[in-house]
Parts: sequence; structure tokens; C-alpha cells
Amino acid sequence: MKIAVNTRLLLPNKLEGIGWFTYETLKRIVRNHPEHQFYFLFDRPYSQEFIFANNVIPIVLNPPSRHPVLWYIWFEFSVRRALKKIGADLFLSPDGYLSLSSKVKSISVIHDINFEHHPEQFSWSVKKYFLHFFPKYANKANRIITVSEYSKTDIASTYNINPDKIDVAYNGANAVYRPLFDVEKVEARRIFANGCNYFIYIGALLPRKNVARLIKAFDKFKEDSKSDIKMLIVGVKMFNTQDIEQVYREMKYKHDVIFTGRLMPGKIELALGGALALTYVSYFEGFGIPLVEAMYAEVPVITSNATSLPEVAGDAALLVDPYSVNSIKDAMLKVFEDLYLRNNLVEKGRLQRKKFNWDNTANQVWESIQKCISE
Repeated sequence: MKIAVNTRLLLPNKLEGIGWFTYETLKRIVRNHPEHQFYFLFDRPYSQEFIFANNVIPIVLNPPSRHPVLWYIWFEFSVRRALKKIGADLFLSPDGYLSLSSKVKSISVIHDINFEHHPEQFSWSVKKYFLHFFPKYANKANRIITVSEYSKTDIASTYNINPDKIDVAYNGANAVYRPLFDVEKVEARRIFANGCNYFIYIGALLPRKNVARLIKAFDKFKEDSKSDIKMLIVGVKMFNTQDIEQVYREMKYKHDVIFTGRLMPGKIELALGGALALTYVSYFEGFGIPLVEAMYAEVPVITSNATSLPEVAGDAALLVDPYSVNSIKDAMLKVFEDLYLRNNLVEKGRLQRKKFNWDNTANQVWESIQKCISE
């Protein structure tokens, strides 16, 4: 079988959520199925680290696809021609985009449709593209894969699609995440927080990630706790971050907030493992990989009671109202003050994390591929 895959988000040292999903699932699938040929479609020169086995043939398609006009050209012309030339039996797209003009069977991995619920958070051109094309992609796909039961229900109801067409493949966690030894925790605090304990946020700086309310809540936490706790913000600025900048300027304890930018996986392992707790209070997520990473690092979790996050967290997190600064602040105080609570969350996390690993994800994606081919 010839399987073509959209691998344009496999970017060295720049893997984000969908990129990690692509990396971890494809690495396993191509090695587990040497009897099949995989064609990885890149939109720029690729790194050899992503050619996981001898049954992978990399193809670079121009033009580089990084804004709406080029998205359209890449998928409707470059990808369509490549699929025809390859004689592909299936096209798998881990970021959801498809070639509407191709007749090849296709699977669209739609992680979430937050743009349908919060279109105001996107630029005009991106918003128009997503709202116009993703309903078409969802209906064009022979099968859809998504990453939570929440997203499955959301996609089915929003796009009027039979839920039987949608398969759920939970995300996993990078293997680097593990509990740190005490001496490593001391080292993490020295490196990242001037020797102090700290809360941590990991993720892109996007409006839906709710970082502005998080740091506002941290400011209130500092006022109430009179502690030397820091807040570590790990991630890169994406767009529409004016609210974060304004809140930061107005903070009383702004010098206790540390923006690290992007960290490599080894550094994130140290930063997360040394934290007092993960604070991930996004108000819209299709999954929320940092929750699972924290469970593997045996770090307590504070997260939102919204969208998919309670499904992923189970009973292994303190749930907060993401729209309430006081709700977030109160959870931070509880975790800071209560050692028993922290240990209890870690213990529950050891059980909850068993649901989420990349081997399971890859197997579920492969099962969806088999369904698609046999239909």
C-alpha cells in the first residue's frame, strides 16, 4: 500500500502540539509496517531525523505553505499532483488540511475546531480560510481522527457529520518526562527561578491559552501567600498577545514572572519536573498534552473545567473556572499550602496517565487507516 502523508509540520527544533503528534505516530507506524511504502510530503527542505525507516520516501513540494494563499496552492495543486504521480492509495493529513480536488481516499486529523467558537482570535485571512475550508475538509474526508471525545462530539455536531466516521486517538507524552530526583529539582530551581520554587505554564502564547488571567491570578496569589514562589512561562509568542503584555505591565510582582521562550525537550523535562505545579488554564483545548506530560513528571496539575480538559485530567487535577481570576488564584493557594493535596494529585496522575501513550495513539491511527482502506 502507498500512503502519502502531509509532513509539513515536521520542523527540526520547532515541533508544537500537532508536530509532536505527527512525529510520534508516524515514527511508530512506519517502523511497525515495513510492508507498506510511505511518502512524506514536505513543503521545504527536510531534516533526515524525520525519515524514520527505509520505507519512507521524502518529497519536497513547492511553494512553502505558510499562509492562506499558499495553503490553497500547496494542497490543491502541489499535493494533488504528487498524489496522482505517486499513485497513492491513501492521503493522511495530521493537521487536518486536505486536497479537495484529489480523488484519493483521505484521513483528516482535526485536533480541534476552536476557530469555530473563537474566530475573533485569528487574523482576518486565517479566520476566513479556516471557516470556509475546514467544513469542506471534514465532509471530504473518508474518515476523521481527533484527539478527545469532546472534540469528536464538537466536530460531529458543528459540521453535521455522522460520529461513526470519527475515530478518537488520544495524545501521548514525550518519553523525556519523568519524576526528578530531589537533587535535580534543586538544580531546576537554580537554573530557572533563582533557587525558588515555581509554578509553570507550558504552551504557545495564544489568546485561548488564557495566560493573561493566569499571571493576573499569580499576582493575587503572591499578594495572599507572601511567598517567594515564581511563575515560569515556557513558550513562544504567537499572535494577539496584547492582553498578556498589558497585564504584565500592571503587575505588582512582575519580577517574579519568568518568560523563558521556547525550550528544547530536555530543558522542558527539567523545568516541568522541578515545578511545584503545572498551571494550564486554557479555555479551549482539543486535548492539552502538557497535562499528560505533568502526570508523567509526577507534578500536580491545575487546569480548566472547560472543553476537553476535564476528560484528560480525570480526577488527577484541580479544576478551575478559566474565566475567574479568583478561581485560578484559590487553586494555586491550595496546592501551595497543602502537601497532602499535592501528593494525592500525583498519585491519581499515575493512574490517569496510563490512558495516554504514543504506542496506543499510533495503533489507533493505524486502525483508522485500515478502516478507511476497507470502506
